[in-house]
Amino acid sequence: MKVTPTAIADVLVIEPKVFGDDRGFFLESFNQQAFNEATGTRNDFVQDNHSRSSRGVLRGLHYQLPPHAQGKLVRVTHGAVFDVAVDIRQGSTTFGKWVGVELTAENHKQLWIPPGFAHGFMVLSDTADFLYKTTAYYAPQSDRGILWSDPQIDIQWPDLGMDFVLSDKDRKQPWLKDAELFPSI
Repeated sequence: MKVTPTAIADVLVIEPKVFGDDRGFFLESFNQQAFNEATGTRNDFVQDNHSRSSRGVLRGLHYQLPPHAQGKLVRVTHGAVFDVAVDIRQGSTTFGKWVGVELTAENHKQLWIPPGFAHGFMVLSDTADFLYKTTAYYAPQSDRGILWSDPQIDIQWPDLGMDFVLSDKDRKQPWLKDAELFPSI
């Protein structure tokens, strides 16, 4: 497994070793011990989620507050997405900054997004299957979000030549300056 830091040190790109030939490929998509060693973290994953979305769907920016804060290990098994993590840890030197990575079924990249980050993605392909492991169970009372188009964050979403497809919930999220944020670090 190869681990590459992003512009925000705690957010990591993880590339599993892929064994391929003319029959297809094999990869170990997750190994707790290898993940902990490669990332220098000690996280236990408790829930796996799977979503399928169409081209232009934008989901996010979502997060959970403590005591139900979630770390997420995300990947794409079909299609392609532009995946984004935004630092919402008050007092962090990278507070309000974002990183984006293209995750595809072909590149097999995964993104580790630790607690304290808002997360979102936009589908680039006709459809995409998006899988993510979380370090805490979904807790509606701790569920929060930030508007995907907040100019303070200024995420440079890819231009698909079409309007994004958003849920009502994601259209109505607050600006970063008005959101309930992750506690100071």
